Amino acid sequence: MITPDQRERLRGWFAGRLPDDLFVRLVEVTVDREEITVIGEIPQPRLPDAASTAERESAVQGRVQEFRQRTREERIDVAREAEHRFGKKVSWGVECGGERVMFTQVAAPVMTRLRQPERQVLDTLVAGGVARSRSDALAWCVRLVRRHTDDWLSELRDSLEHVERVRGQGPDAEPADEPGDGNRT
Repeated sequence: MITPDQRERLRGWFAGRLPDDLFVRLVEVTVDREEITVIGEIPQPRLPDAASTAERESAVQGRVQEFRQRTREERIDVAREAEHRFGKKVSWGVECGGERVMFTQVAAPVMTRLRQPERQVLDTLVAGGVARSRSDALAWCVRLVRRHTDDWLSELRDSLEHVERVRGQGPDAEPADEPGDGNRT
């Protein structure tokens, strides 16, 4: 698991390394074992107040496409540095006009063993046309659980961070210099 300190250092590195004019603001930097995801806010297109919903959606799509093409080389340079430094792939996304658009994402394979009742759930989703394969059905189930348990998962992540802090204070932790432990002559 990534510690809060590691997460803060990673976010700080990106905040310092990204060109100041790349994003309006850095929205989010997330990390797991395989991937670092960087999401920044880009300016909304200027439209008349009377613009329709369809016009606004198309303008946002156009702005996102323009940004993606214009900044590709800059983002590739930063990603290469980060991949070398942190040993993980970098994925990019933007927020514009209330929409979040991901440019790239790692699709990491995950191996699991399921008993027949679980396999039957997946097979039912495939047979019902909800998913094309067991793999797609399993991904669908994970997205469904994530959507309905965000609070529970957030609390669990917070608990894991607390466990990491406590472990860091255990007997194997580096002792802190105590007052008066300087060079004695």
